[in-house]
Amino acid sequence: MATHAPGDRRAFAPGRVNLIGDHTDYNLGLALPMAIGLGVEVAYRPDERDTLLIETDLEAGAGAVVPIAGPAGSLPPWARLAKAIVDQLHPDRGGAVRVSSDLPLGAGLSSSAAFGVALSLALGAELDALALARLCQRAEAAIGVPVGLMDPLVSVAGRRGWAALIDFASLHTTLVRVPEDACFTIVDSATPRTLEGSAYAARRTECETAAAILGSPLGTCAPEAVESLPDPLLRRRARHVTTEVARVRAFADSLAGNDLEAAGALMTASHRSLRDDFEVSTPALDRLVDALCALPGFLGARLTGAGFGGCVVALSRPGVELPLPNRRWSVVPSDGARLLS
Repeated sequence: MATHAPGDRRAFAPGRVNLIGDHTDYNLGLALPMAIGLGVEVAYRPDERDTLLIETDLEAGAGAVVPIAGPAGSLPPWARLAKAIVDQLHPDRGGAVRVSSDLPLGAGLSSSAAFGVALSLALGAELDALALARLCQRAEAAIGVPVGLMDPLVSVAGRRGWAALIDFASLHTTLVRVPEDACFTIVDSATPRTLEGSAYAARRTECETAAAILGSPLGTCAPEAVESLPDPLLRRRARHVTTEVARVRAFADSLAGNDLEAAGALMTASHRSLRDDFEVSTPALDRLVDALCALPGFLGARLTGAGFGGCVVALSRPGVELPLPNRRWSVVPSDGARLLS
């Protein structure tokens, strides 16, 4: 993380790993993510200028000047998100902003959500967890990335030692204790991911079309209901969502009962559904999941996040070796976003 000066307003927001339940949040289903120790730190030093002068290590040598009022002109994607956050918060003055991160970009670990949450807190947002998550969701949508609520909500409200079972129909969250002998490893597929320019928006549209035909959000439909859809593509998309919601429930029960073998099998089944029915996996992700599941001691693996690249999350017991060259991070459930000074 970056050095900082006295008087800076500093905030940290973690990334997240979704253990199971992808593409269910915007379909008003269930997901089971957890905040992780890796994240983004933002230091803000206000002054009388009418811009934010942002320096960051999100990209090599990157920096940008973001106006606090009026149009921004041409900006890199991360700075466009900063401008969208500014447009939501309407700060009355600018200043110098330093952004640092140990969260890998394009890995499917919600680096953009962590950045948005940390910047919002550093700029003085005083909102409850849900309101802050919605602000960050609106900012992402403003730059053409219609994300769900999961990523910013988990970044704000994570709790050490627990994963969060989120019902997106009611926005009710139930904490699920993660067993101490459950080891989660995030493994990089070496294929960077970006939602902007991917088929993410198309998947949302397909789900909305299927839900309109069925008359209910897909996350609230029974798996057998989707078999009535006449279009085979929409049927596959809807089948993933409904079966994934069932897997999330079963996975939460498996963690609560310390049945890690069952939890691992559900993770691998989730990956197959994301690969075959939702078609958001990649050959690199598929090869990595297959390699992990073939290793002694690994109980299951799946892509994590929206897909189209990024990382795999794998479940094992303590002390298991991972003889693969890929970058990896052992993660535990961690606390959510917070002000540092």
